[in-house]
Parts: sequence; C-alpha cells; structure tokens
Amino acid sequence: MRRLGIAFSGGPNPAEIVDCVKLAEALGYESAWVAEGHGGDQFAVLAACATQTSRILLGTSITSVFVRTIPTIAMAAATVDHLSAGRFILGLGSSHKVQVEGEHGVPYSKPLTRVRESVEIIRRLLRDGRVQYAGESVRIDGFDLWFAPHRPAIPIYVSAVFPKMIALCGEIADGIMLTRSTLATAALVRDQVADGAKRAGRDPARVTVATLLPTAIGQTRREALDLLRPGLAFYAGFFPRYNRMMAEHGFADEAAAIAEAWSRGDRQAAERAVSDGLIDATSIVGTPDECRDRIEAYRQSGIDLPILSPYARGPGAKARFEAAIRACAPTP
Repeated sequence: MRRLGIAFSGGPNPAEIVDCVKLAEALGYESAWVAEGHGGDQFAVLAACATQTSRILLGTSITSVFVRTIPTIAMAAATVDHLSAGRFILGLGSSHKVQVEGEHGVPYSKPLTRVRESVEIIRRLLRDGRVQYAGESVRIDGFDLWFAPHRPAIPIYVSAVFPKMIALCGEIADGIMLTRSTLATAALVRDQVADGAKRAGRDPARVTVATLLPTAIGQTRREALDLLRPGLAFYAGFFPRYNRMMAEHGFADEAAAIAEAWSRGDRQAAERAVSDGLIDATSIVGTPDECRDRIEAYRQSGIDLPILSPYARGPGAKARFEAAIRACAPTP
C-alpha cells in the first residue's frame, strides 16, 4: 500500500478519534497522529487507539519539549509503545513561544538546544533505564524508569520549518515532520537534511520526510476551499513562524494581510485575506479525485509520508474526518 497518514488536531472528541483511527486502519492507512494543542491529551488518546487497533502506527504530531518534562515525555512514549506492541513514533518539536509562554506559562528559550538535548535524554533513558544530564537547557540529577520499555529505541521525528531545525533533523532524527508544505518544499528540505546528516556521519536517506497537509473534501472545489479558510487564517494569524513560512512560500501579501487583521481581532478579515492560491499551494483540497491526485503529486515531489490533517470543528467534525479518510484511502 502507498504510505499515507491521518492526523487529528481537534474537532472530534477522544472517543471519536479512536473510531476514526480504527477506520483508517481498516482502509490501509500507515499511521495516525494526534496533536498536542487543545484537543485532549495526545498520549491518552493514542493509548486508547493502541488498545483498539493492531497494525496502524501511532504518533504524536507533535509533543512540545517545553510544556512537559523530558522524563515525562519518555515515560509517556514508552507507555504507548508498550500498549501498541511497538507501533509508536514520538514526534517532538519546540512548539511556539506564543503557546508555550502565553498558554502554558512556561519560559521559552533556545529551542534548537532544547530539542537536541531532549532527544538525547529520551534515547538514553529508554536505552539504559536511568539518566543523569547536565545540559544548557535541561538538567536532570537522576531519573530512573521502574518498568522495562517494550523497545529500547523508539523512532523519533522532529518538527521543523526553517533551515537550522531542518538540518538538526538530519543530525539526530529518524524523521522530519513538516507542515503545510508546497510541492517545492521536499527538494529543498532534503538538501538541508543531507547537510545535517553529513555533519553527523549519518545517511540522509534514513530520515523519513513527512508532512502534515490540511485536508478538506467537498462536492465542489469551492466548498472544499471554504472549509479550510478559517484554519489557515488562524495558523497564519496566531503563529508568527507559520506566517513567515507562508510568506516564504511566495504569499507575502496574503501573510501580511492576515497578520494585520488578526492583530486587530478581525478574524473575518483574516479569513478573507486567505487566497485560494495560498490554500491550493499548501493543502489537499477539492473533490475526492482532485485530492487523490494532489496526494500523489506530493509523493512525486519527494515527500515520503503525506499525512492528511482535516480541519473540522463542531458537531459535524467526526463526519468530516471520516469523509476525508474514506475519500483518500491508500491504494495498492
């Protein structure tokens, strides 16, 4: 089967996510991913998925290295990996200052260092059962596990948007987790991953290139485009990093207009500033046939693992996710 993932970042409730993951497994999806955000505890949801499935890989997309302690992340990862009999992938990332400080009240600094040290600590703890660490961002006098992990090494994907973190993925990660990529993204990212891998004496081909892709299925293209407009306005309005990414994708005018509208609290104006071209360039959107063609185009561009990320809120969220899962199901 062609590799394909499905991601959840709010909308369906935890029990509905489990139902959707069971459907995805039945239809041949390789993996299911749960974001941190505001949609429920990702590790708890994935643990429930683990007990209700048998083949599909389960991952976090992503876990912030700031809002949980690093040993807590390692224990949560080992727990889901045990419950899933070795089907877990730990997606880690620095998250965003506006979330870490504004929403969690935790200081945010040296994100590259924090990610690097977190990956090292997690790997040591899972491998050895105990860790001591004195780094620039993390200090642990001593922490030991009181159970044996199912695997002494769990795959770790790292989220990245800009060159320094992308190169770090090449140095330390089993995979890179991109988001809202265009068809031009993979070629550039692979070069940057290769630079980092070479510095660490690693084979860049061993780093999986995955990307989260906002997804909307409609009976018409217009319907699908309109479904994604609110989500893109939020991401480009609230997160400075994503706004910059949109500008670098070639949509500087739209990015500036969205940021300006969002800063004055006018969400409707922010949504109006989201052009069809911006949605098209960074999403899987349209009729079922159009969406399947777009997924294949991402594969041909150099993406190893496209991950569908439907945007849906409210009572109909589960149905929207199920529609996307069915419409884009992988084929042999």
